[in-house]
Amino acid sequence: MTGRLAGKVALITGAGSAGPGWGNGRATAVIFAREGASVFLADRDPAALAGTVAPAQAEGGQVVAHECDVTTDGEVAAMVERCVLAFGKIDVLVNNVGGSLPGGPVELALADWQAQFAVNLTSVFLSCKHVIPVMRGHGGGSIVNTASASGLRWTGAAQVAYAAAKAGVIQFSRVVAVQHAADRIRVNTVVPGQLHTPMVEARLAGQRAGGDVARLLRDRQARIPLGFMGDGRDTAYASLFLASDEARFITGTEIVIDGGMTARCD
Repeated sequence: MTGRLAGKVALITGAGSAGPGWGNGRATAVIFAREGASVFLADRDPAALAGTVAPAQAEGGQVVAHECDVTTDGEVAAMVERCVLAFGKIDVLVNNVGGSLPGGPVELALADWQAQFAVNLTSVFLSCKHVIPVMRGHGGGSIVNTASASGLRWTGAAQVAYAAAKAGVIQFSRVVAVQHAADRIRVNTVVPGQLHTPMVEARLAGQRAGGDVARLLRDRQARIPLGFMGDGRDTAYASLFLASDEARFITGTEIVIDGGMTARCD
């Protein structure tokens, strides 16, 4: 621990995990707590969230867990209100909620298209809508939104709604960054590539490889020039940098965490 977030309050959505291991939200919660932040952890799945609370508390930080569906305006407002009640302010917001469904415009049902935008993009809008006034009232803050390499390029599967929504997260972040720069609120995006997180086993294997986890992992790793897959800790360390005062002059941009995958031309 070096205290890079000492004295800061961080609200992290999607802080649970789809299974054992280092998902983006769980890793961010634990690493932020290790670096001195008080962390307010939100997830719609209380069981998934419970698995994050213990390791975050083990780092010695103050931890509050809160069940919330971040696609619902009233629940997001209540989440932010409870965080402020617990800690008095919000210095850092990490929007980490997301999930993909396969299919192009022909295959994907309209309801699934709309649901994908709700979870991947509207959730970011709602959290920012309610957190920005709090940050503005306390002199600023840092917002880190989680997109995906699918929002930058084709990544091996047709998932048009997810890709479009995550591309939207990137541009949303840029616009909000410029709008609120005068409020000393920095807004940046982390862009994970094909990491080996618990979601691979829990969800993606069934969608992409008929349940064959080993095949899916081989296919994903083959796209990565570095030759190995990172995990949620790689995303978390990028988020840590953007949340910290070390990134005081950085706003409206992205950090791509993909082992070089999106730099390939094939």
